[in-house]
Amino acid sequence: MLPTRFLGPGLRPVISFPASANPLRTLSLCACLVLTLGACTAPGIVVGAGATGAVAAAQERGLKGAIKDSRIRTEINYYWLEHDRTMLRGLSTAVYEGRVLLTGIAVSEVRRNDAVRLAWKPDGVKEVINEIIVDAKGSSGAFARDTWISTKLRSKLLFDGEIMGVNYSINTVRGTVYLLGVAQDRVELDRVINHARNLSYVRAVVNHAILKTDPRLKSDPRRARKKPETEKKPKG
Repeated sequence: MLPTRFLGPGLRPVISFPASANPLRTLSLCACLVLTLGACTAPGIVVGAGATGAVAAAQERGLKGAIKDSRIRTEINYYWLEHDRTMLRGLSTAVYEGRVLLTGIAVSEVRRNDAVRLAWKPDGVKEVINEIIVDAKGSSGAFARDTWISTKLRSKLLFDGEIMGVNYSINTVRGTVYLLGVAQDRVELDRVINHARNLSYVRAVVNHAILKTDPRLKSDPRRARKKPETEKKPKG
């Protein structure tokens, strides 16, 4: 684990590096941190530090939980970059309450296995959910449409008064929507899934979000992964 301390009333995370640290590795980690913090707001909107803190505080995991998850995601990106500079290309991570969701497209089974193995390295990881697709051709060119789906769904959750949209992480790969986070109850979770299923171009919805009463939030690390709920969009 990389040493982290907090400064100021806003609990700003500061990662400390030993004097003997490799300058290239330090620079790589800083780049990963910038990329991670830039994506930490649930609606996917770049906002100021104060607003970002307010969003994190409103989440089910709270401000400290959001900082911890951000640190885990930063370290995973760092380990990936250190292992292979091209590993970040096509792969994505989402972290909520120590549960790590890996999505994207890997060019080989070896690349996917390495990504999963390295995702377990940071302290605080409770579960690694592997949804990485193996395809030697790499990206299928659906990035723009996938981005549109994710953005559209975030908007719908944000403006739905019956959903706490800040508690969900969304990623889309080749028309399949992956959900991670914590739902207030089953009614809210079903509402989120229905929003996703009813969007244009969505082929399927894979749900890894859990209820706030789920015992997995307090269980021991490295537990077996529960089979996700997959919702196929009806044809016609």
